[in-house]
Amino acid sequence: MATLRLEIVTPEATAYSEDVEMVTLPGSEGELGVYPNHVPLLTTINPGELRVLKGGKETFLAIGEGFVEITASTVSVLTDMALEAAAIDEHAAEAAVARAKAAMKEDLGSEGIAAVQASLQKALAQLHVKRRRRS
Repeated sequence: MATLRLEIVTPEATAYSEDVEMVTLPGSEGELGVYPNHVPLLTTINPGELRVLKGGKETFLAIGEGFVEITASTVSVLTDMALEAAAIDEHAAEAAVARAKAAMKEDLGSEGIAAVQASLQKALAQLHVKRRRRS
């Protein structure tokens, strides 16, 4: 079976580097599924859930905004956050959501609102991935 090399890099470290069967990304225009021999593509990604299919098993990661470069044999993700469910602190993510929602009620200006919205999206992505294991 053909595989893809998935590399997920954050400012801190390489978060994931393995050969996989398929990757599903939260693209800026919607969900993007990538199989081996995909057409080359460079696009932005939004905070959300990244799904990896490897050995018939799915793994879920919460990722932040960033970029993805896709070739026929590789998927390279550059993002500001990549966390597997086990690494997510659910209480901290819930607190971040509450802080962001409270901050949205203040007069922050357009840049402040954008920053709060980005924080909110990342915290919600973490909660979605963390809570997926319970459903």
